[in-house]
Amino acid sequence: MSSKILVEKEKLKNPPLEIHRLGDRVLRQSAKRVSKVDREIKELVRQMLQTMYSSDGIGLAAPQVAVQKQVIVIDCEPDNSANKPLVLINPKIKKYGKELCVYKEGCLSIPEVFLEVKRPEAIEVAYKDETGRPQTLRADDILARVIQHEMDHLTGVLFVDRVENKLALTEELVKHKFSPSSVKSVA
Repeated sequence: MSSKILVEKEKLKNPPLEIHRLGDRVLRQSAKRVSKVDREIKELVRQMLQTMYSSDGIGLAAPQVAVQKQVIVIDCEPDNSANKPLVLINPKIKKYGKELCVYKEGCLSIPEVFLEVKRPEAIEVAYKDETGRPQTLRADDILARVIQHEMDHLTGVLFVDRVENKLALTEELVKHKFSPSSVKSVA
């Protein structure tokens, strides 16, 4: 059996997994470490990728699909078939860059809401890949941001929890029919 998880970068009418939305308790639970990268984890990764591509996302964490495991899939270039998606299992940030930058973020669990979040511009992350091998990656710009955003999901934190402009946050959430009381501020 091949160890690479291949999926077409296409939109499926019926993605295999349901993405949970802001307000759902499942998004606030902490994910557990994956003890072994087995067939079940590889199938989860495959389904997460299919769901992410079907939803026009560039990142998806297992807790967003009600699976409390430390698994993240990322593809910052979903329209580029040559670009392989990144799979991070049990990711841990080893170093943060000193520079902070503010950039608009969105989330598949909070559709149509885009707000500015301040994060370190560069990180170094250790993780296991889809074959279970340990890896280290230095990331900056959008990739660093997406990794940090998705890793927050593993501890029950959503990007809206990090938004500093509370007025803009409340306006956006109400406009898109989300309850501001679902935010657990960490900013």
